[in-house]
Parts: sequence; C-alpha cells; structure tokens
Amino acid sequence: MENTATATEKSLKQDRYEQPDFYAIDDLLTEEHKLIRSSIREFVKREISPFIETWAQRAHFPYEIVKKFGDIGAFGPTIPQQYGGGGLDYIAYGILMQEIERGDSGMRSTASVQGSLVMYPIYKFGSEEQRKKYLPKLASGEWLGCFGLTEPDFGSNPSGMVTNFKDMGDHYLLNGAKMWISNSPKADVAVVWAKNEAGRIHGLIVERGMPGFTTPETHGKWSLRASCTGELVFNDVKVPKANLLPGKNGLGAPMMCLDSARYGIAWGTIGAAMDCYDSARRYAIERIQFGKPIGSFQLIQKKLAEMLTEITKAQLLNWRLGVLMNEGKATTAQISLAKRNSVHTALEIAREARQIHGGMGITGEYPIMRHMMNLESVVTYEGTHDIHLLILGNHITGIPAFA
Repeated sequence: MENTATATEKSLKQDRYEQPDFYAIDDLLTEEHKLIRSSIREFVKREISPFIETWAQRAHFPYEIVKKFGDIGAFGPTIPQQYGGGGLDYIAYGILMQEIERGDSGMRSTASVQGSLVMYPIYKFGSEEQRKKYLPKLASGEWLGCFGLTEPDFGSNPSGMVTNFKDMGDHYLLNGAKMWISNSPKADVAVVWAKNEAGRIHGLIVERGMPGFTTPETHGKWSLRASCTGELVFNDVKVPKANLLPGKNGLGAPMMCLDSARYGIAWGTIGAAMDCYDSARRYAIERIQFGKPIGSFQLIQKKLAEMLTEITKAQLLNWRLGVLMNEGKATTAQISLAKRNSVHTALEIAREARQIHGGMGITGEYPIMRHMMNLESVVTYEGTHDIHLLILGNHITGIPAFA
C-alpha cells in the first residue's frame, strides 16, 4: 500500500500543531535540543500526519517509514556515533520520542523498540563484533529489530519465562515463544531473552532466516493499528554461539533495557497529550454553539485549564528525569513514576478532549480517538499501570508486593 494521499485528504489532515509551553520550559533546553525538535517536528508533519489516519483505519504498517526514521536519526539517538547512533543526550532522546508520539504512538513504538530495546542491549551488553555487525544497520533503518521478553503465560512476571536454549557444542538450540512483540512481523533481528540449562536468563540475537524461527502477525487490534505486532516462535532454532550477548545476564539485563524504553514513553505519551490538547483548544475556539464559541463556556475552560496544568507538570517532571538520566542517577522507581504519570495524564487528556470535540471526536478527521485507543496499549505495555505503582510501593516501604 502506498503512503500517498489525495490533495483532499491532505487538506483535511493539515497539521496545525502548536506546542504548549506555559512555564517556558524551552529556556531549559539547549539550542541543539531545539534544532532536533524542529527537525523531527517537520518530519512528523511531512511524513506521518498527512497519512496516519488512513494507516490506522486500514491497520497498515508503512514499512517505508523505517528507512526514513533511520535517515533522520530517530534510531538509537543516544548510541555513540561510531556505531551509527546520534551520540545525543537523554533529553534529546525524550524530545524525539515526544514529537514522534505526537504523530502516533505506534510510530513511536517502532522507533523506541529499535533504539531502547534492540540497539541499547547490543551496545550495552554485546561484544565489539556484535556492535559493529548490527548497530550501523539498525541505526540506518536498513534492518528493523524487535525485543522478545513477554510470553503467552508470563507478562508482568518475566522471570517465569519458559523459552530456553541448550548448549549443543558448536551452537545453541533455542525453543519457546514470545508474544505482543512490536516490529516482529517485519524484523530482521530479534534480541531474545531465554533461560539456559541452569535457569539463568541470557540475551541472544536471532536473525530472520534461521530455520525454525517464525514471526506470526497479530491481527484484529483496536490499538496501535499503524504499528506491526506479532509473535516470535522458536522451534529448534540453531543460534551461533557468537550471537549470545556476553556483557550481562540475569533478569536485570532486560530490565535495564525496559528502563530506557519506559523513559522514552514518559516523554512520548505527553506528546500525544499535547496533540489532544492543541486540537481541543483550537476546536473550542472555532466551534460555535448557542451563538458563541464553546470555548466561552466555563466547563470547557475548566477542561482546557486542567489539561494544560497536567501537561506542564509532566513536562517539568520529564525534563528533571532527563537531567538525572544524563547524570547516570535516575533509578528504576523514578522512571516508573514518570511512565505511570505520563500515560495516565495522556489518557485523561485524550478522554476530556474527546468530549470537547463532541461527535467529531470519534472520527478520523481529528486525532483524538486514535490517540485514546493507542494509549490503552501504552498503559499496559512495558509495565502495566499497577505494576509501576507496586514498583513505587516497593521503593517506599522496602516490601515487594508482587513476588
């Protein structure tokens, strides 16, 4: 399917987005941050906004966007330049995710999985040979990757995974299955977490084309419809020993990857919230009822004021978390707080924005319902809303409630 739209479709979907910045948070950003934001915002307005409603309505993943993301530097922005990454800081990474998710959560999922869940573990835990082989092609968008942790019976409890590999002398033999895997149907490589014969979790790089490795696509989604989701199935897959990630093992390794991805989600979902707010603000000014704009009514102003308040709070929280990430001081609990807060904030804003838009809010002429449906996935993946609450509870009390 082509990623083209008629002149009429483009005019209906003109992107007039203006970012809210009530507390002059721009003053906290560097000129490089602002330049990166300007570049990715124009990219989203040009390459995503005119087409995203059609893609979502048709449940179409535009594979051509992968190379375009690579060209603009959306993959692995914090990975050193010598491996094809951007060599940028975590605030720049957050800005990239915020602008992409402002366009669509599924598009941001494609980018954040590639950077935080595929490139990050290869860079952090991989050998120098693995870094040189995989990272440049992933950074450029020549290859697409995915991350295999969640299993049919083990989501919030990944330590219970049954996917396993055995040492066969000159290779490993991998068996098992993963599900709810973003990018899997189109992925060239998968970073897969499995247990060895001693029950220890390790990461392995599995490549498309290895006999016994298949990636069935998940159909019938009401959410993230412009993103491709599927399974990873391993039936006696022979994995070369050179594909084992040597730098770290145990559950802590994939959890470090998830921390990086959750940080991106904290920024990204506020991008979706800002898009909903911007659309609702403009609609409230333009929509006439009872002879005047609905924005003149107290209840509409209340909704908009509360949206702006929550967005501003989240922007400041995310910026401070970005500073902590840059300093290497951010904790898992701090990242959990931000991910949980941002997704909840974005969902509430999407729901309020839908009411301001009235009946038009359920149509593809406006982005609201698409954002709302997408966020229903984001509130669950990479740690559910309640699991992040329990991570915070464990930090506060020192008592784990989920084990």
